[in-house]
Amino acid sequence: MTEIEIEQDGQRVRVARGATAAPVYAARELPPQPVGESVSAPLDAAKHPGVVISPMVGTAYVAAEPGAKPFIEVGSKVKVGDTLLIIEAMKTMNQIPAPRAGTVIQILFEDGQPVEFGEPLVIIE
Repeated sequence: MTEIEIEQDGQRVRVARGATAAPVYAARELPPQPVGESVSAPLDAAKHPGVVISPMVGTAYVAAEPGAKPFIEVGSKVKVGDTLLIIEAMKTMNQIPAPRAGTVIQILFEDGQPVEFGEPLVIIE
């Protein structure tokens, strides 16, 4: 097991080994929004038509080995079948190919980060 997350009484704690995690805030800790102001909703990556989702649980890597050139960067042009990243699952390195041609506009994971099945990884437009 590389991580565990526990939530109790609106407080959430996540402990992960070998990964960096963004801080998680309970709803009551967020700054209040002024009443009557229009706030645009953040982009939901899972609903974007160019999203590439994880086909498996594992650890995502941006390059074939530490220190190597990343497969993609924001702004990279890719064509169908180009390797976007590698997911290590059960000691096997699985190349994740681009399902469509286009430009990488967002990378939604960090190198060495654990990923879940169905998790958005990359957005290609």
